[in-house]
Amino acid sequence: MNGVNSENSVNGENGENGENGENGLIGGTGRQEPAFSRRGLIGAGLGAVLLTAAGAGEARAGVGTARGGAGAAPAAAASPRRRGRSFLAAAMDAYPDHGTVRLAQSYSDEAGLFSTAFTYDNALAILALLATRTADGRDRAVVLGDALLYAQQHDPVHDDGRLRQAYNVGPYTFYDGSLQPDGFVRADGVANVGTQFGFTGTAVGDMAWAGIALSALARRTGERRFLGGAVRIGAWIERNGRTDEPLGGYKFGVNGADEKLPFTSTEHNTDLLCFFGRLARLTGERVWLARRARAEAFVMRMWEPDGGFFYTGTNDGVTVNKSPIPEDTQTWTHLALDSRTHARALDWAARELAVLDHAGRRNSTVPAGQSYDGVTFSSASLLANEDAPIADSQPKPDRNGVWFEGTAHLALALRERRRHGDEGRARRLLDSIERAQDLLGEGQTVGGRALPERAGVVSASSPLDTGFGFGYYPYRHVGATAWYLMAATRSNPLRV
Repeated sequence: MNGVNSENSVNGENGENGENGENGLIGGTGRQEPAFSRRGLIGAGLGAVLLTAAGAGEARAGVGTARGGAGAAPAAAASPRRRGRSFLAAAMDAYPDHGTVRLAQSYSDEAGLFSTAFTYDNALAILALLATRTADGRDRAVVLGDALLYAQQHDPVHDDGRLRQAYNVGPYTFYDGSLQPDGFVRADGVANVGTQFGFTGTAVGDMAWAGIALSALARRTGERRFLGGAVRIGAWIERNGRTDEPLGGYKFGVNGADEKLPFTSTEHNTDLLCFFGRLARLTGERVWLARRARAEAFVMRMWEPDGGFFYTGTNDGVTVNKSPIPEDTQTWTHLALDSRTHARALDWAARELAVLDHAGRRNSTVPAGQSYDGVTFSSASLLANEDAPIADSQPKPDRNGVWFEGTAHLALALRERRRHGDEGRARRLLDSIERAQDLLGEGQTVGGRALPERAGVVSASSPLDTGFGFGYYPYRHVGATAWYLMAATRSNPLRV
């Protein structure tokens, strides 16, 4: 993203301008823009190469042996949750010839991001696997947690506790013909940073989610190494993110050139409410409570009492960005704060961002006879120009495309709020997500291997424009699947 909204910009898959971030690649050439973020990644990599990438994924679909995924039950007998877990397992195990230290590939091959593993997605996978309360889920979560620690300890340039936006986890040939031959651990032993797509920066939001995941592992396993990694992340955020600008809080992070980015994100600071709170509890050090209070003060400055919602953040530390208004700043704030005063932000999201997608919608890719309801990414998504592509070489957007990750955020937040009617509303949203897992994304692959049947939730029902410079598309996605599993199991990842 370009930072116009501070929900994105360092890239992110889960950074977003302020959360996102994003500006990553132009035209799939590997040229890096100055800033990117968690969601920025999505905009970056899925950006210009979207359509040709889909073809590339299909061309690779025949490579390797089709399989059902580790421990997958026959599709007809498997529950939606079990199929979601089998997708996470397949995304983890896609490159068996490249070592046991591994992260999960974030998207199916058809997305055109090859073996990219976003830090944010893998943090979510850890939390979702722990939420299953199974031995296999715990074991897999430990593997992913150890991989994040490996990346932290074996960065090719820095030794300061940072994690990058994304890593490569398997070999591929890039669009320009250059070969990326390694798995997650390169031949020289360093972590395989996603340089070809420019996913080399570090976003505070991505770091916070990794810290949340490592702290969850520390609590579940009692292993001190996970807490040690989380503390290093917290220290990096304090050194690189803290700002004394008028609006305060913690800024976006750094780009690949290690230059600090000017944006401050509501989403990122919301993540820190949980992360710093957990560090205070696990370490017994009160300094983390003071840091949490700094992040909370910024979030509260983003509250719009007349409308009952939170703004996305600021670009300059002085002026609040009033548009677009994203979904996750409404739902994540509730999951982190559990505030009665601010709980009506969920009603704002459910009302103002509601969408219904079906084949009759303009630019919809939903098959005839199917329909999906939920929420979209932001207020700008509902106003997207349906006559123009989302970005160069991308399809035109469907204003009514359902963002399934955000729909899961809302379902879980409603279940947490527990007001009259909330459970029924949440169940309808979960039904829509489960229907999407059954019917959308058929025939997609990871690492050239067939995915388990009807396993994994696509990121969107149809191409949708986030309003932050990137889009989401109907490709099976670790992040969307992980949020579905947490919503289905009533597991709030942002509770201290």
